[in-house]
Amino acid sequence: MHIDELDTPVPVVDLDIVEHNLAKMQAYCDAHGLALRPHIKTHKIPSFAHRQVELGAKGITCQKLGEAEVMIDAGLDDILISYPLVGATKADRLAALSRRAKLRVGVDSKLAVETVAAAARASNVPIGILVEFDSGNARTGVTSVDEALALAIQIEKTPGLRFDGLMTYPSTDATAAFVAEARQRFAQAGIEIAVVSGGGTPSAWHAHQIAGLTEVRVGTYIYQDRATVAAGAAELDECALHVHATVISRPTPDRAVIDAGSKSLSSDRVDPAAGTGYGLIRGYEDAVIERLNEEHGVIDVSRCSKKPEIGERIRILPNHVCVVSNLHDEVALMRDGILVDTRRVEARGKTR
Repeated sequence: MHIDELDTPVPVVDLDIVEHNLAKMQAYCDAHGLALRPHIKTHKIPSFAHRQVELGAKGITCQKLGEAEVMIDAGLDDILISYPLVGATKADRLAALSRRAKLRVGVDSKLAVETVAAAARASNVPIGILVEFDSGNARTGVTSVDEALALAIQIEKTPGLRFDGLMTYPSTDATAAFVAEARQRFAQAGIEIAVVSGGGTPSAWHAHQIAGLTEVRVGTYIYQDRATVAAGAAELDECALHVHATVISRPTPDRAVIDAGSKSLSSDRVDPAAGTGYGLIRGYEDAVIERLNEEHGVIDVSRCSKKPEIGERIRILPNHVCVVSNLHDEVALMRDGILVDTRRVEARGKTR
């Protein structure tokens, strides 16, 4: 079957580009002595995670317990959960997983440490911890070396826990300064920082320039998207996933409507300097997806010399591909325009 025979809207993944992207990132990390721990929240597909490990990844990263449960069920056995887990319910689920795989968890508070400790007690299996610090994203992460050291000391004193190092997102110039100070302070306290894990596809190709970094956590690189292209982290021909849609209406000469709305495309934007709208339409780059309703995408085609007609199929490069993955039950896999398989997005919807 040719991919143009697929019903729309549908996300289509070019397997040759995926393989190129996976090999390119692995080669970069190998060349610079960095461990690669891919973030599966982009694709959420166990077979892709296995392929990443086959190519040399040291393990995988999951954002939520639900993702880790899916991946462990599929045979992945070395997982970092890069998200603070808080509360008894999370501890119970973490305990069950720790009996089945080698786990690390990111924390940034005493309560998160206590949650992981409760899981370790329940499972009688040691669990590794990375203390998260803020490199300027103003999200999670401690904001001072003093706080990081205090948590590391708490971890070292807690039976069943293992202090493995530090993590941050994204990797920035501030990362190196924090790590340099932390290494000095932690050494004075007799605590080793074995791992410094940094994240973010847009900055990934500069990871080797950040002193002290030992591990790279990247997710979007497998598919790439409009945002990573805008950041200079990828070329357009390295974008593996496009949403295929059909023009269903042309109410005016300057307006087209497609069958892909907010339930198919990310509502995230890119930097205005890189473009406007909710995705880049390949072949109609001057068109702007200016509005998304649930089932409708409304496109301004006034700047297009040639305009899409009713019934025409178009390809949309998402602004943020991770969100698009989570909106679809399955993706179509193709080579040279021919459908070769489909994959269930098995970890989609795992928000807990």
